[in-house]
Parts: sequence; structure tokens; C-alpha cells
Amino acid sequence: MTEFGTDSIPGTHAQPPEMWTEEYQVEYLRRYLDTAAARPSWRGCRCGTSPTSRRAGHEPGGGMNFKGAFTRDRRPKMAAHFLRSRWRTQ
Repeated sequence: MTEFGTDSIPGTHAQPPEMWTEEYQVEYLRRYLDTAAARPSWRGCRCGTSPTSRRAGHEPGGGMNFKGAFTRDRRPKMAAHFLRSRWRTQ
């Protein structure tokens, strides 16, 4: 594994969790890490991607991916707090 995750737009919330929300990102990470606990790997911050590498209109953000647990300016999203609490207990 080299990386995994799901995009969440900072400050976007919903219950039950919906795609693009921080809650959805935390739930995805929880399930993924439960399955792959022996080999966790993740990208800490969002990064730029080529506009041609993604289907037009499929993701918000104009060529940015939002999989990171931190915003581009290093502010933690809910996922960062979840990962911190999970890794503290291991």
C-alpha cells in the first residue's frame, strides 16, 4: 500500500456521513485501518493533481484532492483528530 483515503471538504458535515463530509472521511479511515492495521500509510495533506487525471465534474476543488487529514495550510480536519486518538491507543 502506498496511500489511501477519501476526499472531505474542510468544514463540510452531515449525519449520517455523506460523501465529501469530514464524518465520511473519518468513517472511511476507521474501516480501512481496521482492515489494514498492519500496514497503515497515508498522505498528511491535500495535494494538487492533474486536471486530466480526474473525470471532469467528478470532484469538487478544481484539480485538488482532499484526502489528507490536514488542509493545505496544515489545519487539522476531523480525520487528523481521529488518527491521533487511534494511534495513541496502539
